[in-house]
Amino acid sequence: MQTPPLIVAILAPPGVQMLDVSGPADVFAEANRQTGREVYRVVTVGTAPLAVAASSGMRFLPDSTIHSDLDRLDTLLVAGSPDIATAAIDLGVVAWMRRQAGRARRYGSICSGALLFARTGLLDGRRVTTHWKVAGLLAERHPSLSVEADAFVMRDGPVCTAAGVTAGMDLAIALVEEDLGRDVAMAVAAELVVFFRRPGGQLQFSRHGEAAPAGRGALQELQRYVAAHPGEDHSVGSMAARIGMSARHFARIFRHEVGMTPADFVEAMRVEAARRLLEDGHESPKRVAAHLGYADTNGLRRAFMRRVGVTPAEYRKRHAHARA
Repeated sequence: MQTPPLIVAILAPPGVQMLDVSGPADVFAEANRQTGREVYRVVTVGTAPLAVAASSGMRFLPDSTIHSDLDRLDTLLVAGSPDIATAAIDLGVVAWMRRQAGRARRYGSICSGALLFARTGLLDGRRVTTHWKVAGLLAERHPSLSVEADAFVMRDGPVCTAAGVTAGMDLAIALVEEDLGRDVAMAVAAELVVFFRRPGGQLQFSRHGEAAPAGRGALQELQRYVAAHPGEDHSVGSMAARIGMSARHFARIFRHEVGMTPADFVEAMRVEAARRLLEDGHESPKRVAAHLGYADTNGLRRAFMRRVGVTPAEYRKRHAHARA
């Protein structure tokens, strides 16, 4: 007797990022092809009995809506939307997610869908990830969550979450490996021409260094100066002197108003500048390190690994392939 397929439901809110739905769906479909049987059946769910309009302008008819419960649900995933952070919350959607998750083996979100799914309370106390751009907002709105901003995929008990957009495929491949083993998952990744496990973390794609300066006027001017001159001496003492404060008072005020230590901020600006130089491809990591005030390449390498998850040399190589 053939085992019935595992039902994977993907909730598509209005304005959904199409790849949050189609990416995982293609992974599960390819797993079916690799095994020669219907292991998975993907069901798309809309919030109304109408075509879902994606953020790209594409439209599709969902298989079901939140007005129905799903039979034999195995996995529930909530897709994201570029506007989900500011969208009005439909309590009916929240109630549906909570009810379906209670019947599923595992549940979670893709991209900014974590902002919606967290409303159920089912992520409380869990380690989760989301798109790097909304990770801070998710942590602020739901302080009981442990938000891993750099992770592509995060599993914590029944909770499975993915980072931004294409990371939904990373999550689906991880779930296929969990269900069908490494060989099948690797075959799926090879067929779809994606990483089986992507190196580094999603912060290598972020642009945190372009965020607006924070704090009082003098601190904002200082932040702009550091960003414009990352290779200069930016010790606590020199920065404090630049705005006429004692080093101790400056360090305390900076951390309180900017949300990080002065040293962390300087490192972030230097890594951001290093990324731009390495992406251009005209400078070696050694010259980049010297240009940005590091004594040697080891200092840049350590900072780069902390914030980007790969070495400067590897980062430069990837962008060289992209330029080619």
